[in-house]
Amino acid sequence: MRITTALLLASTAIISTPAFAQDATPAADAAADASGAEIIVFGRGETRQVQEITNRDIITLTPGTNALKAIEKLPSVNFQSADPFGNYEWSQRVTIRSFNQNQLGFTFDGIPLGDMSYGNHNGLHITRAISSENIGSVRVSQGAGSLGTQATGNLGGTVETFSADPADYLSGGSLAGQGNLTYGSDETWRAFGRLALGTRDGIRGYISYGYGATDKWKGQGTQDQHMGNAKVVIPVGEAKIDGWLSYSDRREQDYQDMSMGMIRRLGWNWDNTYPDYARAIDYADRLNDVDLISNSGGSPFPDGLYDYSGASVAGGQVYPGNVTSADDAYYDAAGLRKDWLGAIGFTTPIGEKANFQIKGYYHNNSGMGLWATPYTPSPNGVPMSIRTTEYDMDRIGVFGSVDYTLGIQQLSVGAWYENNKFNQARRFYAFESRTSPGLSFRDYPTDPFYTQWAFDFTTNTFQYHVQDKIDLGMVTINLGWKGFQVTNKAEAIVQATFPQGKIKAQDWFQPHAGFAVELTPEAEIFGGFTQVTRAFASATTTGPFSTNQAGFDAIKDDLKPETSDTFELGLRYNTSRFNGTLGAYLVNFRNRLLAVQVGSPIQGLASALQNVGGVRAVGVEAAGDLKLGGGFGVYASYSYTDATYRDDVLNSSDGTLVAAIKGKTVVDSPKHMARGEFNYDNGPIFGRVGLNYMSRRYYSYTNDASVPGRLIVDASIGYRLTDKIEVQLNATNLFDKKYVGTIGSGGFGNSGDAQTLLVGAPQQFFATLKAGF
Repeated sequence: MRITTALLLASTAIISTPAFAQDATPAADAAADASGAEIIVFGRGETRQVQEITNRDIITLTPGTNALKAIEKLPSVNFQSADPFGNYEWSQRVTIRSFNQNQLGFTFDGIPLGDMSYGNHNGLHITRAISSENIGSVRVSQGAGSLGTQATGNLGGTVETFSADPADYLSGGSLAGQGNLTYGSDETWRAFGRLALGTRDGIRGYISYGYGATDKWKGQGTQDQHMGNAKVVIPVGEAKIDGWLSYSDRREQDYQDMSMGMIRRLGWNWDNTYPDYARAIDYADRLNDVDLISNSGGSPFPDGLYDYSGASVAGGQVYPGNVTSADDAYYDAAGLRKDWLGAIGFTTPIGEKANFQIKGYYHNNSGMGLWATPYTPSPNGVPMSIRTTEYDMDRIGVFGSVDYTLGIQQLSVGAWYENNKFNQARRFYAFESRTSPGLSFRDYPTDPFYTQWAFDFTTNTFQYHVQDKIDLGMVTINLGWKGFQVTNKAEAIVQATFPQGKIKAQDWFQPHAGFAVELTPEAEIFGGFTQVTRAFASATTTGPFSTNQAGFDAIKDDLKPETSDTFELGLRYNTSRFNGTLGAYLVNFRNRLLAVQVGSPIQGLASALQNVGGVRAVGVEAAGDLKLGGGFGVYASYSYTDATYRDDVLNSSDGTLVAAIKGKTVVDSPKHMARGEFNYDNGPIFGRVGLNYMSRRYYSYTNDASVPGRLIVDASIGYRLTDKIEVQLNATNLFDKKYVGTIGSGGFGNSGDAQTLLVGAPQQFFATLKAGF
């Protein structure tokens, strides 16, 4: 849901060199000040498809909502989650033009965030880097993104998030404060406070703290987060120093992964058994009891049913019927994450024609993913244990650029280096007894009884770029390239079936060429070509290291990294009443690598690494805004994507068919997405109604398993009591639609139904009081 002070779109130039925290927001704000309260900025002058959403749109979401939920209105952006805020990391997914999340590039103030996946090996999620209230803007490039983006995985688009400049909060003086208090469905509470100090043109900074907690909307459990942010900007003559520090402590209890078969058997509200420990013990007993299995003809759940008919080992509770597997319900699961992120940057002019920027950063992460597994009993006789995947990460890096104006040319040369030390381990912890779990899934367990595997990964990344932007008046030409070398090394601490060794990906020349032609003062045409190569991942749960030693040894010297070629052509049009863009694209994707999940996700088996050949994606994108007058406005976007596999999957040793996927639609790639918004802002009253449509999505490579399309409606309304106090009401999934929110939570398989879906949140309501001084 989105509430806004207005929805007025305009075009503005967007910087294509490496962006620093304070560079993006003023540009967007300048455009906003010129024509009203700008929300979406179409990238006028850019040679690729680019849009930018400012904080005016982000802050009108329910406070604490993932800023990525705000960009789902943009064409070709597919955002999914199982919670109303888009924060639940196990469920959160972003795909753009059929590229999934680990094939996109994400940065925060230029700092690389990696692929932002749940078990991220090279970064962190944006919601653990900054509170949504402190975001200045989010820039989306649906194609391969700018050459200077700090990312080695952006085969598809890039999503760049920028913190707000403290000057934005100091318009009324040298001290400014902001406080929000939110309450809503499922005992949702969130409080946020920010204090800004300084002067708009001098030393300035802010510090903020936010805490939010919500009960799960089905089952039982809590998801909460503590978040602290601090930023400072120090002018030094014509130069500027900026610093950032953030801390996040997130703890979230998981929802049960589902399949379509489970949804039909057990219902939309089925979840883990927590806090019913006795029922989880009974399920695990049946899985592990050899006599039960043999006496029931091979199934511990007789006749395919598990119906207690009113009886219960938990003291009279009636259990739902139709439980056919211990995988239908686990006791509990959770994700725990702690992060520190710090950075310091320096920007200065060099003479009258050059500019120099440099930023160093450090990121520390520790975390666990916990699952109560019936596949490994505790040594004290409890038929299940807590299985963890544990993460420890230390990243340190630096990036910078030199920009030089030479006549009609704007030259840019930049580089980025990062050293990432990542430890990943799989451990098991015992429950206390058959009658008491002892351990809480909201705390980090200690004293494992078994370590299945543990690895140290070291990744060294070096990337550079060269760019020349030529201004010929009505024509702009953009030429350049980037190159990188990424070396991944895995060392076993506790050896298992997963491999150790070293693998390298490098591509020193990834070209880009583009143009923008001003047809009239209102219209321009743009187009371009970009080639991108993706580096390998360093983790036992993804990429080349997720297979076994024999498989890794066979591919490490010859495995080709994934590569994409993107062609774009489009038109932008801007008047005082209408602003829009229309574009088309073609993407050829080669050497597509997929680690296919073997067994249920909880079993943690080595993946089968597959090269599924090529993918071709063609599509059309359109977005526009119309001012109707009287405070009313309409925004709409539409995208059509036809992404198909170009090759069947064959066994590399004998050429036999593994999966017939040639011509099949790429998983999690809806052909049609449409977004619409009707908004009003006049005087003290403001509001918005948003519609979000997505067509059918496949979750098997052979396209024999899918979830239907869905239309979700959000709504919001607000009232400004004064210029400093306002009340905001938000509703998500207004008509209480039952739908699958996330697909692929447990990976994708070649064919058949799989336990890899998460149900979307039902109708939710929230109220927020905002006050400032």
